[in-house]
Amino acid sequence: MNDQLQSGFAHSRRWFWAALFALMLALLGVLVFLAREYEENHAVSQLELSAANMAGELRAGLLRNIQDLQALSVTSASEPQWQRAASVLLSAHREMLRLEWRDRDLRIQQELRSPFQPQTFDDMNREQVLPDVQHACANARRLKGPAYSASYWLPMAQWLGQEVMEMCVPVIQANREAGFIVATYGLPGLLTELIRSETRRARSVAINEGDGTRLAIVGSVVNERGVIQARQLLDLPGVAYVLRVEQARESGGWLPNILTATVVALTLALTTLFALLALDVRRRRRAEGSLAEALAFRKAMEDSLLTGLCARDMQGRITYVNPAFCQIVGRPPEQLVGTGIPAPYWPPEQIDCYRQRQSIRQTSRLLPRQGFESEFLRADGVHVPVLVVEAPLINAQARQTGWMSAIIDQSDQRKAEELSRASQDRLQATARLAMVGEMASLISHELNQPLAAIASYASGSLNVLQDPQVPLQTLRIELEATIQRMADQAERAGKVIKSVGDLVRRRERARAAVPIQALWDGISPLVKLQAHKLGIEVQWEIAADCPAVWCDATMVEQVLLNLVRNGFQAMPPGDPASGSGWRNLSLHAAPVPANATSPGRWVAFTVTDHGHGLTDEVAKRIFTPFFTTKAEGMGLGLSLCRSIVEQHGGLLDFEPATPRGTTFRFTLPAAL
Repeated sequence: MNDQLQSGFAHSRRWFWAALFALMLALLGVLVFLAREYEENHAVSQLELSAANMAGELRAGLLRNIQDLQALSVTSASEPQWQRAASVLLSAHREMLRLEWRDRDLRIQQELRSPFQPQTFDDMNREQVLPDVQHACANARRLKGPAYSASYWLPMAQWLGQEVMEMCVPVIQANREAGFIVATYGLPGLLTELIRSETRRARSVAINEGDGTRLAIVGSVVNERGVIQARQLLDLPGVAYVLRVEQARESGGWLPNILTATVVALTLALTTLFALLALDVRRRRRAEGSLAEALAFRKAMEDSLLTGLCARDMQGRITYVNPAFCQIVGRPPEQLVGTGIPAPYWPPEQIDCYRQRQSIRQTSRLLPRQGFESEFLRADGVHVPVLVVEAPLINAQARQTGWMSAIIDQSDQRKAEELSRASQDRLQATARLAMVGEMASLISHELNQPLAAIASYASGSLNVLQDPQVPLQTLRIELEATIQRMADQAERAGKVIKSVGDLVRRRERARAAVPIQALWDGISPLVKLQAHKLGIEVQWEIAADCPAVWCDATMVEQVLLNLVRNGFQAMPPGDPASGSGWRNLSLHAAPVPANATSPGRWVAFTVTDHGHGLTDEVAKRIFTPFFTTKAEGMGLGLSLCRSIVEQHGGLLDFEPATPRGTTFRFTLPAAL
């Protein structure tokens, strides 16, 4: 009996130790398996972090390129420096295959290929990809910043090719759009040039579309134990890609199957497992703390915004509002979140418009960022003018989950606009009163010349009538000529009154093609009469190829008369002396050569005297109304001349003459 009991106990002990040994082996295997799973998860986390860093490097590199392209846009496309600057830029950035300067209509003004791949575009005409360029530049114009096109296949020699995409950067010069700089990127070049080689070592990096289609890949991974991979969204203005990174699964051997090391291995495995679990718990707590801080910071930031934020799902139901939005519509969040169409803050008269916009969203799904003005109905019944900017909500998997709207209350802006409009009305009324006084002064100033001429002709006629030695026939002829001149000057005075009135009212007068000689013939009698009295010789020269000018003859004649009279007054009797050869006044008319700053056809008129010239103080104020250096002057002559010339689209300026005197120059459009 005892032997049987001992034998049973021994058998039971063997089964117990066997079971314990099997349990220990099973536990050891479980612990080793858990350790290997942790290591693989850690490797995946590290790979995801590397993928995020690679995406960050791509974005940072593209941002640096945008800054370089914006620096390139400072140089005009017509300047040779642009080619040199573009060549330096292409040499420094191998990922760029081509640079183009396009005008506002997307016509190519300048282009340059990369010196590293000059044959890339030999097998495809740029006109074939014009829709991609137009799409990118349309987004850039709308976003007022750089934008990218979707990628397309660029064929090359020997049945090769690569995926490329276009980037369009708007060029802003003098606060207006002057054109676009278009850069063509090769997707393989982006991976090799913008991602550091040590980051890509022993890994495969690819750019995929949202549906998984691979567009470009760098590196390869071959491993019998398989690979691990990570994906990162690469969201660029106008297009979105997925960055996929793969690396070989790390191979690790199982623990040695040695019975004498089982207990030690089990102890080490348990210790390691508990240590890893504790480390993982600390990391998770640290991550949860960081996430809670980030969420709290984002919530505080959203609550402090003055711009209202409202998120909707794909069915149009409100999923989130911030306090600024609630303040705009005058409703708490619990009355807004979860509501659908129509929203409680939509004005009844605009419900159809909002429904139509919602149907467009649901039909086209992804909409570009856009803004529109509208009105919201506050809870107290007040209509609030708002500016609404909408954009699609895209998650990390590049899928749209709804729409986000940013709402700006424009009530204060509308009030400011109304105040500004009222101020402008008051200023215009004041300006009209000032214009009446200016018109009276201008008419008084401009009538002096024709009235003085009429008085001179009348005085001459009396002198002829009082001379008994003048034959009757001669007397009749001279009186007829003098009376005709007086009538012409009276008619001229009427035209001056009408011209000055039109000038003050900024009214467009009838213009025609006037020969240069006709302008001289119109003022010649007055000029010659005054020049004879002062002993000044007048020289008039018209270039042989000088065309007619498109102008109002009466107003331009008045400009010439004022400039000639100022030239006469700059040369009083005896200064310069009669025998000096400088007592003359020259008028010259010639066409202006066409250039970049003056592309149209123009005619330049110059009036040159040989007086003492202008001092610096007088030169600064010479065109100021009512500024004069003459005791009897009113200071309106040159101001009127500049207004007349500018009304014709030309410019009036002056410069010192050589060796003395002043040259006044103005331009008029040629009659084509």
